[in-house]
Amino acid sequence: MKLHHRFNSVDGNKTKSQSVKFPESLFRMFAVTLLATGILLATSCQMDKASNKDSASETNKSTMTDYITQTQESQSALSPDDAIAMLKEGNERFVNQKMVNRDLIKQVKETGSGQYPFAAVVSCIDSRIPTEIVFDQGVGDIFNARIAGNFVNEDILGSLEFACKVAGSKAIVVMGHTSCGAVKGAADQVKMGNLTGLLQKIEPAIEAVSEGVTDKSSKNSEFVQKIADKNVEMTVNNITAKSEVLKDMVEAGELKIIGAMYDVNTGKVTFTE
Repeated sequence: MKLHHRFNSVDGNKTKSQSVKFPESLFRMFAVTLLATGILLATSCQMDKASNKDSASETNKSTMTDYITQTQESQSALSPDDAIAMLKEGNERFVNQKMVNRDLIKQVKETGSGQYPFAAVVSCIDSRIPTEIVFDQGVGDIFNARIAGNFVNEDILGSLEFACKVAGSKAIVVMGHTSCGAVKGAADQVKMGNLTGLLQKIEPAIEAVSEGVTDKSSKNSEFVQKIADKNVEMTVNNITAKSEVLKDMVEAGELKIIGAMYDVNTGKVTFTE
């Protein structure tokens, strides 16, 4: 094989064009080297892709947990303690960013003919506390009764009676939260339309923790939190005090009612037995 290369060769006044002959084996060696390099690069790319895919798969596995859409059978198999444990585990997943990857539209279809939630939550209307999300639950898992100040009245008690006695829920959680605007408004004795009457529902909790407190305004964050804690405690007690239906269920071991406090800064729910 010849490689033509033009160069000047001076022979007197003449310029000549000459050809230099390279061994054919040299070209074969060059071609083989290029081919081997290409194969090596391609293999390396495939290995990187496989490694990344495996890594992504492991990440997905770490954030996915088996879940079921509640049925009458699955709900009936739960005890009140089981229901509370499921809420605790759900909040732990939420805080640690390992929430279940649910098919919510599928759950919509599966619950279209009936619902069997395992728990009911009485919580504040505060927008920072989307109950299903902070407990990492899906469609048809829990009932929600939300009202500013998370207290109970006749209407909410009736709703809870339906949730537990009729629909089969095994636990009620009364959940307050830190930096509660309703509690602050009650502490400051805010007067505004229908809000005036609503905030008065929190006054018993204020009176219960006011002894020895100099600053009873919303500026006293420690006082505000004491009100919130007491309000949850009193609401838990009011449920059985004002509902014979729910009281009988508790005494029969069919239902458990507990309090909880949500931290708006961390997403963590602390339960009080």
